[in-house]
Amino acid sequence: MFKDNKVWIGKSDKRIYLEPKMANRHGLVAGATGTGKTITLKVMAESFSEMGVPVFLADIKGDLASLASPGTDSENMQERIKRLEIDNFTYKSFPVQFWDIYGENGLPLRTTISEMGPILLSRILDLNDTQSGILNIVFRVADENGLLLLDLKDLRSMVQYVGDNAKELTLKYGNIAAQSVGAILRALMVLEDQGGNFFFGEPELDFNDWMKVAGDGRGYINILHSSKLFLNPALYSTFLLWMLSELFENLPEEGDLEQPKMVFFFDEAHLLFDNAPKVLLNKIEQVVRLIRSKGVGVYFVTQNPRDLPDEILGQLGNRIQHALRAYTPADRKKVVIAAETFRTNPEFDTVQAITELETGEALISCLDEKGSPCIVERSFILPPQSKFGTIDDYLRKQTITSSPLYYKYDKEIDRESAYEMLIKRNEREMEELKLQKERLELEKIKAKEAKELEKLRNKKSNRLTPVERVTNSAMSAIGREIGRSLIRGVLGSLRR
Repeated sequence: MFKDNKVWIGKSDKRIYLEPKMANRHGLVAGATGTGKTITLKVMAESFSEMGVPVFLADIKGDLASLASPGTDSENMQERIKRLEIDNFTYKSFPVQFWDIYGENGLPLRTTISEMGPILLSRILDLNDTQSGILNIVFRVADENGLLLLDLKDLRSMVQYVGDNAKELTLKYGNIAAQSVGAILRALMVLEDQGGNFFFGEPELDFNDWMKVAGDGRGYINILHSSKLFLNPALYSTFLLWMLSELFENLPEEGDLEQPKMVFFFDEAHLLFDNAPKVLLNKIEQVVRLIRSKGVGVYFVTQNPRDLPDEILGQLGNRIQHALRAYTPADRKKVVIAAETFRTNPEFDTVQAITELETGEALISCLDEKGSPCIVERSFILPPQSKFGTIDDYLRKQTITSSPLYYKYDKEIDRESAYEMLIKRNEREMEELKLQKERLELEKIKAKEAKELEKLRNKKSNRLTPVERVTNSAMSAIGREIGRSLIRGVLGSLRR
């Protein structure tokens, strides 16, 4: 809830706020399954929206879509409202835009192969270092030949082209093994079967469309339907990384703002880092560290803080910790580590509190106005003003088709790119080969005819008698001499 120009998150013996100008210092929402993380996400998203800040959420379970519908009153809600002393609480819906990589439960969300780049694509395709190197060669050859890589069929055609011309390209770019080319093609086939062909193409996402506010001044909440996407963790996590990288590269420097330009919540954040190569981890750390200067806040949502690398955890200033369960000594160690990330409150034992928290209760520590972490507080999270649970298909479809972006993204565009250009190139080469073959055949025919003619001449010459050969030779000589005499006579007359 946006109250007193602050994000009101929870309440203990006092209200717990998140300062708007510290919201781009990033944050963490952690806790075991069923402890209330989803409610916390909704409350924070609603608050940022009311502040006029656009939000992005990945909806894995389908229960964040209900931000589009107002909540309903109940006895439990009234009890919670009274307990937290919330004045003038109202149920309301929020301006929502639904997105879906598969185009089934939201506006189609696409990017091009070129925009994704070889590093992130290698992760989606689960390529080894050698195969990743060949994929880099594919991108280089496409760039040098002016071949656009927009969708999967473009990339597949380029990989085949590089494989077919490996002998010539190896001299310039290095070894191109047929086995590695085959492995890349097989990985592309798997990605296509998993729906990757829906994600890669045009029109590609314009991030400016995510950074808009509704007519009433509230920020749009962009919800990515991820229940199907989440079944492919590599595609899900790589999409989030691509999105973060694109924002970092394209947004201008803003410095310290009074409130963020946009806020992102990355659910199941551990997937971003699982099996990620060192070069990718370094890139994530760099983006998270520097993107706050672009006015963007990033909030990671996961079960345990230890799911994230220390370099990333060190960048997360605002923390909300829901309950963790400690059934084993290993679980106990995780609880202790999570507790140590907070500034101690002398009024309670943080380690013990983490295991005792009720559903909807959390330990909260946000940055104060000077950027210092506040003492951790044990607080109850506010109830959301939107609906609990999911929404029906009719409301979802109505929200999608009434979006001002519907006609911009609904229809796919398939312009001429590497696939079509390579087909045309192959057709030209085949035509040239055909013409060359016809020329060779014609030359063979001419050579054969000349040979036959020579044979006929030789045969005719062989049938003459010796006297006829001498006579023919003499007559030819006499003819040549008469011709020369006539020419000399004519030229002499002309001189006179």
